Amino acid sequence: MAYVITQTCCNDASCVAVCPVNCIHPTPEEREFAQTEMLHIDPQACIDCGACADACPVEAIFPEDRLTEAQARFKDINADYYTAHPMPENWIPLTPVPAPPRGQGTLRVAVVGAGPAACYAAQELLERSNVEVDMFDRLPTPWGLVRSGVAPDHPGTKAVTESFEWSFRRDAFALHLDVEVGRDIDHAELLAHHHAVVYATGASADRNLGIAGEDLPGSHAATEFVAWYNGHPDYADRVFDLSGERAVVVGNGNVALDVARILTMDVDELARTDIADHALEALRRSNIREVVLLGRRGPAQAAYSNPEFLALGDLNGVDVVVDETELELDPASAALAAADPAVAMRMRLAREYARREPRPGNKRIVFRYLVSPTEIEGTERVTGLRAVRNDLIAGDDGALVARPAGQALHLDAQLVLRSIGYRGAPLPGVPFDERRGIVPNEGGRVTAAGPGVYVTGWIKRGPSGVIGTNKACAKETVAALLADFDAGRLARPAGGRRELDRLLGQRRPTRVGLSGWHEIDGAERAAGRAAGRPRVKLTDRARLTETAAGRPRPGRSLLRLVRR
Repeated sequence: MAYVITQTCCNDASCVAVCPVNCIHPTPEEREFAQTEMLHIDPQACIDCGACADACPVEAIFPEDRLTEAQARFKDINADYYTAHPMPENWIPLTPVPAPPRGQGTLRVAVVGAGPAACYAAQELLERSNVEVDMFDRLPTPWGLVRSGVAPDHPGTKAVTESFEWSFRRDAFALHLDVEVGRDIDHAELLAHHHAVVYATGASADRNLGIAGEDLPGSHAATEFVAWYNGHPDYADRVFDLSGERAVVVGNGNVALDVARILTMDVDELARTDIADHALEALRRSNIREVVLLGRRGPAQAAYSNPEFLALGDLNGVDVVVDETELELDPASAALAAADPAVAMRMRLAREYARREPRPGNKRIVFRYLVSPTEIEGTERVTGLRAVRNDLIAGDDGALVARPAGQALHLDAQLVLRSIGYRGAPLPGVPFDERRGIVPNEGGRVTAAGPGVYVTGWIKRGPSGVIGTNKACAKETVAALLADFDAGRLARPAGGRRELDRLLGQRRPTRVGLSGWHEIDGAERAAGRAAGRPRVKLTDRARLTETAAGRPRPGRSLLRLVRR
């Protein structure tokens, strides 16, 4: 019997480090790691020790005899990976290399951001002695996209924050939430109080379609919709028109699938999650019966992961609709499916969905491949979308690209959500590459900014990978930072933690520290227990900071609101 990695895999490779027989791949050292949608256990090499399951921060690993019916397919997904990527031979277990002695005194590092990339960087730094880490985030709550981006029906994925919490219960760590770099403290001041600054601000901006009608009411970025239903304070007051029967999502990555799932799944099931209350009430009144996802390339090149695609088939009261005629592959795509087990599995799943009979009364998630939008229709608001069919042709580099083929399509819709990717936003006082949407860097070093400036996560490499991908990314950046510190290349800060606290006390006296976050967390969890939910999120900035300070508004306690 072997262990099996399932849907909630976060890719942070904690399991890789503890496997005594090297049967989990790809590892962070392998070329495939950057593109993989999940890690895989070789059933032939697994010795059933269970070390990987104990180490997994999101409880994604189970013995094969304990897989649920919905998870059973992952036994094949794990095994299939090794048909194209055989186990490496002559493997020798890696021996950790001890850190060199540091004669430079206590290293002080500012980490800007509080999402997974920032937290992995802080964890990596805090594993060393004589290091102090100050973490800053403009929101009154930590965890970034784990809190405001991961879908509420994926609670297992959010469990990764528990490992972050454990690491941050150290005197060497300080948390400064509701503090915005560029408003409350600037880049130069961060460097004046630290040897180094690590920016881990993610990719908060969305990409535009560049077509007519994109600015009409009813046309939104999927990132806004995701932040709204997850209770992000900046988006809690947004309004989305759910009065029509069809919504169109442009894009077919995992975020697009999340949006389609939230719009169609049973609201009573959502009511048992930590979805924002305002979103839950809006979805109860929703008339949407069909969500159409438009992908500009074919099914073999779809951006969604197999685990997320597979999970759609388990939604109660929802049909996944795929047109079998759109699954005919061109020679290059067919060769890709033959060579890559993940693509072959994606095609098998699509054909299975295409063969399913629709069930009367069900809602629908419809996949349309090789389609690009050309115009969002409407005068005062969105009424529909025009699109064109594409052909796949080989580009100059040999990669397949989509080109319009001329056949026009039309879809009536009152809600259009674009889900075509994120991009980073410029940081005050730091170089920025507008074309790539990242801070230009060399292995995490921002050389153009001078010594002591580093990046990690999406602002470093672009919006690629999943939560756990940031762990290897952070290791690279922190290794560069430590090497620079050991070599004496980082300037000694003029001030320390005491001076920093004094400055922030003057600039942002209401900032939220670790104890304040625990007050918020405790209040949300208590309200959740009263409602039979994991938590009830606070979504108003003022209430968040008041709760953090132990001063909830009289007559407006979270528990009272829940009981109403």
